[in-house]
Amino acid sequence: MANPILAVVISFFFPGLGSVYAGKTMMGIIIFIIAIILAVLYSMVNFYIIILYIIVWLYGMYDAYTTAKATEVEA
Repeated sequence: MANPILAVVISFFFPGLGSVYAGKTMMGIIIFIIAIILAVLYSMVNFYIIILYIIVWLYGMYDAYTTAKATEVEA
């Protein structure tokens, strides 16, 4: 059983790892990889890529919370 608040906090600092903690390993890895790619692109390309990074970051926190909440209800 995963704690939803802890999942969000983990995902806040490390996008995608909150989803891994909550039980969605593949989704968490995908979010983490996309966040890394966007961070590298941001440093190389331009400022507008940060918008995509923020979207992925927020989705990672949302996914971590909803997944942990669902596992909390099942237990």
